Amino acid sequence: QRRVYRTTTHVPQELGQIMDSETFEKSRLYQLDKSTFSFWSGLYSEVEGTMILLCGGIPFLWNLSGQISGRAGFGPEYEIVQSLVFLLLATLFSAVTGLPWSLYNTFVIEEKHGFNQQTLGFFFKDAIKKFIVTQCILLPVTSLLLYIIKIGGDYFFIYAWLFTLVVSLVLVTIYADYIAPLFDKFIPLPEGELKQQIETMAKSIDFPLTKVYVVEGSKRSSHSNAYFYGFFKNKRIVLFDTLLEDYSALNKEPAEEDGEDEETKSKTKNKKQGCKNEEVLAVLGHELGHWKLGHTVKNIIISQMNSFLCFFLFAVLIGRKELFAAFGFYDTQPTLIGLMIIFQFIFSPYNEVLSFCLTVLSRRFEFQADAFAKELGKAKDLYSALIKLNKDNLGFPVSDWIFSMWHYSHPPLLERLQALKDAKQE
Repeated sequence: QRRVYRTTTHVPQELGQIMDSETFEKSRLYQLDKSTFSFWSGLYSEVEGTMILLCGGIPFLWNLSGQISGRAGFGPEYEIVQSLVFLLLATLFSAVTGLPWSLYNTFVIEEKHGFNQQTLGFFFKDAIKKFIVTQCILLPVTSLLLYIIKIGGDYFFIYAWLFTLVVSLVLVTIYADYIAPLFDKFIPLPEGELKQQIETMAKSIDFPLTKVYVVEGSKRSSHSNAYFYGFFKNKRIVLFDTLLEDYSALNKEPAEEDGEDEETKSKTKNKKQGCKNEEVLAVLGHELGHWKLGHTVKNIIISQMNSFLCFFLFAVLIGRKELFAAFGFYDTQPTLIGLMIIFQFIFSPYNEVLSFCLTVLSRRFEFQADAFAKELGKAKDLYSALIKLNKDNLGFPVSDWIFSMWHYSHPPLLERLQALKDAKQE
């Protein structure tokens, strides 16, 4: 794929109608920089993980956690307390070692190509807030999961799976209402033509829409997105302001009170970003197609079937002392360490195969959702919206087929446009 980025310097003939040479070159350089960053950050991650294993980093951190919890009055019998200390230290280590990479990605690569809208202060405030919120969720959930495994008896894997199912459903339900607003501002979409058209389209396919929000994603990045969430008869739609041509702050003159050089500079680079109302409706028609065709439910079912299988295999393997010994635990077999060994390492090959299968399924779902939008009469608008979004996000439309097959959860732009083209002409 890197060879494709390096050698494809001119717009291919089949792309001549949808992409100008300037945008093509910008997207090529952006993806080349992202590819280089991904290679080095991935290599570092592999080296770091290997060194941790070879140098006994996991048992060292476990023993350190035991010393810390011991000083607080919790002896070895309080395994769950020691596990939580271990988890806190491990996530803190991961956050610290990952910080330089995140800074480089945000303030060098994303900034260079006009996507970053953050100041350094905003970035660190956001990172600290994310870490705290993650711990507030991760530590209680982990403690309860370990407790269930401890007291669950021979069928603990069933109870553990049911617990994780409930937790995942609760988190999906409360995320956009209580967690996401901690990081971004959500405002109801103002009354007007767009909101009325969205409500009409939702009603036409029996989508139980209750609210439509606009999130100020432009304070973080100029990338655009849209999604819906909620269960049963309580569905909400969220639109990023960067998706909306009429609402994007990046299309407006910077307010005097902003006064941030970085933000002002970035906003100036991204004039006329976003889609027209008809194109936004086409994008939403695609997203609602996922709901109408049952893709969301199918993904949940697949995810939970996989989760149950993993917990079952965990129950089979957890008693194997040689697994613990291989990772430096000769005298003890902590449950949390067993979860880490089996889920992170033993299942690694299986997870790669599963990921590929889900990628293939995702691409199939995307084509089906496009076809659904086409049936709603949105083919022409979705065609132009896909081109605009690809341009706004500097997506490179030429890809190596093997790389595309393995990594792209969405079909390449040309394939999606070809599927829409006939209907657009009709």
